[in-house]
Amino acid sequence: MSVPTRVTGAARRTVARAAKLARILTHADYRRALAGGVAAAVEHERLDLPGDIRTVLDVGANRGQFALVAARRWPRARVICFEPLPEARRVLAAVVDRIPGAEIRDAALSDRCGDVDLHVARADDSSSLLPITERQAAMFPGTDEIGVLRVRSARLDDELSPDALAAPVLLKIDVQGGELGVLRGGGEVLARVDVVLVECSFVELYAGQPLAHELIGFLASRGLVLSGAGVPTTDGVGRVVQQDLVFSRLGPASS
Repeated sequence: MSVPTRVTGAARRTVARAAKLARILTHADYRRALAGGVAAAVEHERLDLPGDIRTVLDVGANRGQFALVAARRWPRARVICFEPLPEARRVLAAVVDRIPGAEIRDAALSDRCGDVDLHVARADDSSSLLPITERQAAMFPGTDEIGVLRVRSARLDDELSPDALAAPVLLKIDVQGGELGVLRGGGEVLARVDVVLVECSFVELYAGQPLAHELIGFLASRGLVLSGAGVPTTDGVGRVVQQDLVFSRLGPASS
């Protein structure tokens, strides 16, 4: 009789990384980006998202991991990337250079304007406007804080005119605990958004961050309801820690 073996969170992540690499290697654009150190966020390809998106707002673009997938999935879409880290933005520029009409904005989006402290993680895609907790660093090795960088903070409503966004609009947010700040600073733009894709946490990984239920409630109050979810990230005992959630508007955003 075999003895059941509990698969640890680390083991699951190793398997997921191997599967991700295999998928990246099947596409020339992804292979080219990988040679430059950028792994396309192919996990988002499996999400049930509309096929006719015309504007993608990539908030927390980092090195273009999601922009690569967006350009492949919606080749006619305008892709607008927001990224405050200089080194990540340098690599991002090389990635989006191959995406027609793609734009980069130097800003950490939130609900306020001005210079703010960005807590920089060793793996810089885990950097945040909020302090990085010990739980985050322990659960995701290599994401510990290595410094603080002064960056420009801006509101989405001040960066973009809603009337200039071709519909349907998809808003992707991956900002390590600052999601609610992005949404609060973009009320006018949000009213034109048809789909929101946001990484949500179910436990506090960044000091003072809003949790998933708060984001779900906020978006529901603005007519965007939970409509899909990615594969959850779990801890060593099977509790869900993070998950990409998809929210869709009940009616046309332009109505």
